[in-house]
Amino acid sequence: MAISYQDSGVDVERGYKAVELMKKHVQSTFNANVLGDIGSFGGFYSIAGEKMAEPVLVAGTDGVGTKLKYAFLANRHDTIGIDAVAMCVNDIVCQGAKPLFFLDYFATGKLSPEVVATVVSGVAEGCRQAGCALIGGETAEMPGFYADGEYDIAGFAVGIVDKKEIINGSSIRPGDALVGIASSGIHSNGYSLVRRLFGDSGNSHDLDRYDDRLKDKVLNVLLTPTKIYVRSILSLIQKVKVKGIAHITGGGFIENIPRIFPAGVGCTVRKDSYPLPEIFRIMQERSELTDAQIYNTFNMGIGMVVCVDKKDVAATIAALESTGERAYEIGETIEGKGVTIQ
Repeated sequence: MAISYQDSGVDVERGYKAVELMKKHVQSTFNANVLGDIGSFGGFYSIAGEKMAEPVLVAGTDGVGTKLKYAFLANRHDTIGIDAVAMCVNDIVCQGAKPLFFLDYFATGKLSPEVVATVVSGVAEGCRQAGCALIGGETAEMPGFYADGEYDIAGFAVGIVDKKEIINGSSIRPGDALVGIASSGIHSNGYSLVRRLFGDSGNSHDLDRYDDRLKDKVLNVLLTPTKIYVRSILSLIQKVKVKGIAHITGGGFIENIPRIFPAGVGCTVRKDSYPLPEIFRIMQERSELTDAQIYNTFNMGIGMVVCVDKKDVAATIAALESTGERAYEIGETIEGKGVTIQ
C-alpha cells in the first residue's frame, strides 16, 4: 500500500489554500517597482528609478522570538507579522537606507491556511507602514517539528541608500546629543524573561485580567506590536544631519547604543529624561533587576536613539514630533566607552 506525502503529515492542498488566502494581503504592498506576481520562484524588484550616484543595498534579517508564545496563547495572529517586519526594517533604516522589499519565512507543524493568512496580513501591514513591498516568502509545513498550534516566523529586508548618505556613526564625537524616540512597549526582545515574570500558559491569572497600572489587559500590553520607525527616520534625515542611529533591541541601551560609536566614545543616559512606561516598572519590581541589568535587557521605553550635534537637538525633536513620534533628549556622548545610566 502506497504511503503518500499527506499520510506523512504534509497536505499540499492546505498550502494551496493558504496561498490563495494570503494573495490579497501580499498584493496590497505592491508598487510600480514590483515585477511579476506571487507564485514565482523568485521575487523581482526594479531599482531603475532610484536617482543615486552610488546606490548601496542594505540587508537585514530577524525573527520575533518567544513573543510568539503569547500569540499562541491568545490565539491572536494579526499583529505578529508587524513585529517580524519591524525588527528588520528598523535595523536597516539605522544606516539611512530606505526599505525596498521584504520576504518572510513561516514554518509550522500542521498548516492552518487561516492562521498563516492572518499572520501574513500582519506582515503586509508592516510592509505598508515601512513603505516596502512583500515580494516573496516561504510557507513550510514540518510535521513533528513544532508543537501543535505553534509556528515560527522570520523575515528579511533589503533597502537602498546613496553611498555618500550612509549613516555609520563615524562622525560622532564627545559632546554630541542623544535623542530617544519612544517605543510602543516591549517590542520583540526580552520575552524569555517576560515569560518568566508573567507566565505563558492559560493557567496564569495575570494575563487576561485588566491591570489598573497598565490601564489595559496584561496580554494586550505584551502583544503590542513593535513600532516601525522608517517613515519618521527617513523624514528626519532630510531635515537634520544625523550622525548615528541605534535600534534598541536585545541588549537594551547597554549593548546597542555603543554599536554606533567610534573608538574612544561612550555616553551617559539620564533615566529621568523621559517618561518610563509602567510595564517596565512592573518588570523591574518583579525581577528585582538592577538598573544596569534591566537597561541591558529591555528597550525601557525608547525604541530608537539618534545621535546629533547639540545645536540640532531642538530641530531633531521638532522633526520627529511632526511625524507623530514622542522624542526626548536622553543623554550625551563622552570620552570613554560603554553606557552609564544616571
